[in-house]
Amino acid sequence: MLRFGPDTGPVVVMLPALFEEHNRTRAFTVAICRALAESRVASILPDLPGQGESVVPTQDATLDHWRKAVAALVQAQRAVRPVIMGSMRGSAIIDDVPGVSGHWRLSPITGQMVIRDLTRGAVMQSSLTAAPIGDPVEVAGNLISHNLFGALQADATLREGTAPLRTVRLESDPAPADLKLPGSPLWRRAEPGNDLPLAALLAQDLAAWSHQCAG
Repeated sequence: MLRFGPDTGPVVVMLPALFEEHNRTRAFTVAICRALAESRVASILPDLPGQGESVVPTQDATLDHWRKAVAALVQAQRAVRPVIMGSMRGSAIIDDVPGVSGHWRLSPITGQMVIRDLTRGAVMQSSLTAAPIGDPVEVAGNLISHNLFGALQADATLREGTAPLRTVRLESDPAPADLKLPGSPLWRRAEPGNDLPLAALLAQDLAAWSHQCAG
């Protein structure tokens, strides 16, 4: 994991986007965390099991594995200071862990939408359903277990937060949100990118929300 900011005050546990969106938005997520540090708000950016630099093979990751890892991280942090749960895109499906003081989501999507974005086209979908149950399936270059694929496919509704929830989206996104900001969706680009002005605006909003939730 990466850590930013002071040792005191609330800490934001920032969950990155999933799969290919993780690669496209990694630098952008780090930019948000660095901007938070400039506002004297700490943050932690973990790699979920099977994602990023994790030593766990992607094909061994499960939704339950992700949830337990996030819950353990939150439990360890809340022993010393308030925790604000931040999530980006698909990681909103695992941010509803107990013990946090607030939730902040950027353009959240369901697990079903994660799969929809990964499995564009009928040919890929048919190859997934034809794969032997015991074998991982390859989706956009990612080997995913049938267990995880099925769990994501079944996740059709955004969960309520376990604490006060704030949702931020881009102005181009028609879904409801507490705040909408101008900017382009980096997670849709073919290559990784960054948007420092947008990262600064998001960090400003997240910093204010963190202080409000932490009291």
